[in-house]
Amino acid sequence: MQSFMAKWDMSRASTPAQYALILVDLVRRQGHPLSAILSGTSLAASGMQSVGARVSQSDFMQLVVNAQALTRDPALGLHLGERLNLSAHAVLGQAFMTCQDLHEALDLFMKYYHLLSPELELSLELTDEDYRLTTVAAPDPAMEVFGAELMAAAMLNTLRGLLSRSDFILRVDFPYPEPAHGETYRALFGSNSVHFNCSHQRICFDRRLGDTPLPSSNPALRELYEEECARLLTDLEGTDSVVAQILSLLRKLEGQYPQMPQVARMLNTSPRTLRRRLDAEGASFQPLLDSVRAEHATRYLKNTRLPLASIAYMIGFSDPSNFRRAYRKWTGVTPAEVRQRG
Repeated sequence: MQSFMAKWDMSRASTPAQYALILVDLVRRQGHPLSAILSGTSLAASGMQSVGARVSQSDFMQLVVNAQALTRDPALGLHLGERLNLSAHAVLGQAFMTCQDLHEALDLFMKYYHLLSPELELSLELTDEDYRLTTVAAPDPAMEVFGAELMAAAMLNTLRGLLSRSDFILRVDFPYPEPAHGETYRALFGSNSVHFNCSHQRICFDRRLGDTPLPSSNPALRELYEEECARLLTDLEGTDSVVAQILSLLRKLEGQYPQMPQVARMLNTSPRTLRRRLDAEGASFQPLLDSVRAEHATRYLKNTRLPLASIAYMIGFSDPSNFRRAYRKWTGVTPAEVRQRG
């Protein structure tokens, strides 16, 4: 089966300006001059007043390098993450707050987390006991510790804010040896919740929390905020590829799997024009749809214990035998083989 993957234009990768502003404020509060913090960035000449909604990824990483050199704080990632609350995540943070429960907020996060970190790749698994958020690919391997600290601390702070529970704890796995400031991890996450030398960076918490109603829930605004998140993400993806646009749309509409006329309407074009644009890119609609259905089915097969009939229904098949044949056609293997491999 042909694999389709939407690619980010990394030269256009960016970070929410709130993250940069909070980092700069953190360093300035320690007495360091703004000129030194901004050194080597495009902001050095104009200052922070020129900051828009986002800053380039290269500028943000230079700010981090400068902050590390100035503060000599080995736990800078943890300390910055502790300050990233719901309001720091801009429109996505507002969208989280409108969700009915934590599970709905997590679904929204998985759709739109590239608004927060375009180069980050995550997977979310729901087991019998817990949610498991795993980092599949991190933005900059050279800043592995900083990035892992930032994400874990920000996730803890954000979930505490959503649940209005200051006592909420996570289990956090880090894929590197315990650093010299390991006690700072334990002070933040709890002495029994931190694990080093793990195979992946992973954040886990009790699955029963998924049904927790959010005190800030506002269903009337939920759709409005998600539409804005979708618009912003489309802008950030920065591609004219109709294949990438279709894949992005289909992945967001998991369980619905619209046909070409519906997709054309969502992309504000006609089916004939959409078909012509696909032809120009050497693609067609059905293989794109099948590739997304295969992605979703594979995730269900690997990460859940759902019966095959349930997975078939979720992917759009009323008959499990038809799903088995389709899945083998798409991937070259059977659903049973995928389950056996785990």
